[in-house]
Amino acid sequence: MESNSRWLLLFSTMAIMLALGNCQESVKPLVKVVKGKKLCDKGWECKGWSKYCCNQTISDYFQTYQFENLFAKRNTPVAHAVGFWDYHSFITAAAQFQPHGFGTTGEKLQNMKEVAAFLGHVGSKTSCGYGVATGGPLAWGLCYNKEMSPSKVYCDDYYKYTYPCTPGVSYHGRGALPIYWNYNYGETGEALKVDLLNHPEYLEDNATLAFQSAIWRWMTPVKKHQPSAHDVFVGNWKPTKNDTLAKRVPGLGTTMNVLYGDQVCGQGDSDSMNNIISHYLYYLDLMGVGREEAGPHDVLTCEEQEPFSVSPSSAASS
Repeated sequence: MESNSRWLLLFSTMAIMLALGNCQESVKPLVKVVKGKKLCDKGWECKGWSKYCCNQTISDYFQTYQFENLFAKRNTPVAHAVGFWDYHSFITAAAQFQPHGFGTTGEKLQNMKEVAAFLGHVGSKTSCGYGVATGGPLAWGLCYNKEMSPSKVYCDDYYKYTYPCTPGVSYHGRGALPIYWNYNYGETGEALKVDLLNHPEYLEDNATLAFQSAIWRWMTPVKKHQPSAHDVFVGNWKPTKNDTLAKRVPGLGTTMNVLYGDQVCGQGDSDSMNNIISHYLYYLDLMGVGREEAGPHDVLTCEEQEPFSVSPSSAASS
């Protein structure tokens, strides 16, 4: 079964790469109306009769040359994942989530901003850039696909009945939004129908899967009764009175709160927070949107936000 799943992923990737190579213009969607609602199917990239597939899909507005511009230094010899990450892997992974609104929720501008925000997180978390790096520190996203020198194996025995650690396996950071700890590998693997608990190395072997795990995390609430990063960014989430008092508002800042909680947010003007913001603004510029579309400071930052939840020290992931 495990072998079949890996072959299915490989064949699906090859089919989508062939479709991408042959497609020179936007695919005209199939359309039907169900109970007064317009639903569309746009083939390989947005399949399954969704209202979101009636909108432009990611490949309509974000293409190979833009991906190359954003991650210009990822294949430089000094990078640590040379030849691993590419546009085809990203767009193949995104195809699974576009029917659910990833990069397809609204108009073109909103969709481009979401892709820039998601990739801003990715670029920040996988960068090996520094102040005087060639091309500048923001050009080095996707430099890594795994933690290079893990200090521990990240096995939490509290989850020994639900996500038991596999002997000899290390659950250090891997992927586009690096995953840490056995329970996170287990939960992500269940969602993607891949045995990541026993084989976490799959995330450093397959770039499509590495992007899929990151987009799944973006689209899925970390905890019950909390929004997803996607929902807080695109405006699906409506803050409660308590959220307002906690200074949590829709936008990039609250995506950091959702994904990292008190590791990044409520810490004042921190480097880790500013690094994500800087990547987002840089990517908006490179994608032709412009950082002036990013919104005001309180939308971008989470420096004064109360974290959704306080992480136990054992769960720190960066």
